[in-house]
Amino acid sequence: MEQKKVVLAFSGGLDTSVAIPFLKEKEGAEVITVTLDVGGPVNPELLREKSLKYGAIKHYAIDAKEEFAREYVFQAIKANALYEGKYPVISSLSRPLIAKYLMEIAKKEGANILAHACTGKGNDQVRLDVTIKALAGDIKDLKVVSPPRDFGLTREWEIDYGKQRGIEVVSKESPYSIDENLFGRSIECGQIEYPEKEPPTDAFEWTVPPEEAPDKPEYVTITFEKGEPVALNGERLSGSELLTKLNEIAGAHGVGRIDHIEDRLVGIKSREVYEAPAATVLIEAHHDLEKLVLTRHEVLFKPLIDAKWVEMVYNGLWVEPLMGSLNAFINETQKRVNGTVKVKLYKGSYIVVGRSSPNSLYSYDLATYNIDSSFDQTAARGFIELWGLPSIVAAQVKEKQEQERKK
Repeated sequence: MEQKKVVLAFSGGLDTSVAIPFLKEKEGAEVITVTLDVGGPVNPELLREKSLKYGAIKHYAIDAKEEFAREYVFQAIKANALYEGKYPVISSLSRPLIAKYLMEIAKKEGANILAHACTGKGNDQVRLDVTIKALAGDIKDLKVVSPPRDFGLTREWEIDYGKQRGIEVVSKESPYSIDENLFGRSIECGQIEYPEKEPPTDAFEWTVPPEEAPDKPEYVTITFEKGEPVALNGERLSGSELLTKLNEIAGAHGVGRIDHIEDRLVGIKSREVYEAPAATVLIEAHHDLEKLVLTRHEVLFKPLIDAKWVEMVYNGLWVEPLMGSLNAFINETQKRVNGTVKVKLYKGSYIVVGRSSPNSLYSYDLATYNIDSSFDQTAARGFIELWGLPSIVAAQVKEKQEQERKK
């Protein structure tokens, strides 16, 4: 009888470390671990050593930073992706990519059990489970397991279990649960769970407190081609390089701190804190450039598509066919989103102060209030008559009806 195999998404933290011996015992299976580098604090060699030490038979370390930047983050920028107007879908974007590689390795290794360590209260379990199952193809009897969710494992139980099996547990645990990638840093737990309290200063790593930021503003210019950022301050960079560099520049000015009440897919309201310097600047700059090159009708309609796009991503439906249709529309609009945007960074603020594009629809001759304007102001009278006609007629009818009632 062939030995069962489990492919486990491995971060090296307590939950996934404990999951290796737990899954071996519970499932009677060999465990293969997978770690994706999407820009977080990943030490591939250390994670490999930990994985094998704790009982895995094989470990895959995948550098996916550039793929994540170009195929996922850039699409989010083109969609001006801010869930509930605040959250730039930091963690949401990486989950379908993780699921993709878990499934590829499962097929390669002949495994039909895939595992992660998401809790039953969060969104990530949905994002991973749905994408994995959608990509399963001809894998028979596919099973997706999460020990904390499916077996009710608590942190205290995991610590005791880990100690019994030689799993190193740090003595001074951070009070926060952190998830990082190129697009931002998600911070949960500890004092952050109390929405009436200000986040502690030690929760932040990428951004300085705005009041401690430099007293002199800094300007950055971002060049976009077809809606994608390709250069920073005139220097062409790869996607991962540009995101990393802009995170550093904007973070040094206290830009990118986000604190809001978020509605999770599972129905829970949660207080969420993020650091996303590059994300906040890029989305603001991109959105501003769109307003320069898209028509009024496009500018007013596209936010409806953007809102649906970000909702689908947040809710774990990257593989839903509708996503393909939304992406097709968004990408079509981006063909003209070419140009450069200048952003002023100062003590937590990020303000677009200049923009230019070869596709600009702005005309100085039309917009200027100088005497040499090419706009024929006399045409406005006829326009006003036609534009306001339905409202004027409705008001007249209403007035007539009110007068008749008074008689």
